[in-house]
Amino acid sequence: MEQTIEQLQEQLKKQEKLASLGLLSAGIAHEIQNPLNFVINFSKMSDKLLKDLTEIVEDNEDKLPEADREDLEDIVADLKENMAKIVEHGERAISIIQGILLVSRGKEGQFLPTDIVKLVKEYVWLSYHAMRANHKGFNISIHEQYQEGLPPIMVIPQDLSRAVLNLMNNACYAVRKKSQTAGEDYKPEVIISVEVRDEQLIITLKDNGEGMNDEVKQRLFENFFTTKPAGQGTGLGMGIIRNIIEERHGGKLTFESTEGQGTSFTITIPIRK
Repeated sequence: MEQTIEQLQEQLKKQEKLASLGLLSAGIAHEIQNPLNFVINFSKMSDKLLKDLTEIVEDNEDKLPEADREDLEDIVADLKENMAKIVEHGERAISIIQGILLVSRGKEGQFLPTDIVKLVKEYVWLSYHAMRANHKGFNISIHEQYQEGLPPIMVIPQDLSRAVLNLMNNACYAVRKKSQTAGEDYKPEVIISVEVRDEQLIITLKDNGEGMNDEVKQRLFENFFTTKPAGQGTGLGMGIIRNIIEERHGGKLTFESTEGQGTSFTITIPIRK
């Protein structure tokens, strides 16, 4: 009993830290969004100016030596490509920031029409980049299988994004841990798929990591049970994910795992009309 009380007290401290971190993250995200908007807008304006410049050059191409004309065309092409990359990555950063703000400001339990593919993609890659930042030199292959043309689906986006992030974090941990003992032939991989079938939204995350033994499978959803070293896991993640999927969305969270070979988690959520 004393040990359980100590665990609860420790968890409360962590929750307080997370709450403070959430407020700080929301503030930082809001402040970063404005300069990012300027970067994107000025890139688009510069692209338009490049088009105007191209038209002027085309109107006067007979006055330019051929060599100069070819150099100018190459420079303009490179500039257009650079501008497109700035806009692409700037908009991706904006999308991530909007996701952070949604998580921090979203109303508890509010269902919203959501682009599921966009949500899953953003939080899968957010987890991946966090893993890469913490473990430099380690990498994994991510294979994405998204059904095309999916309409917005009613979910609680701030909750579903948390579930996807936690599952991806676990997958990254599993493949990294296996890589520490596997041979050089081992290639860490995570496969993510999103589809709608039989009026059900199905999200699957599969890894080829260390897998789970029978004890871990049986205790997976127990509070405070974790296979991670002290300080790296609270033992609450899987219980929270199951609550998000089954209690809040009326869905089902299932998994299959083979020790030494990998684990697959499947989220199934009935589509709300």
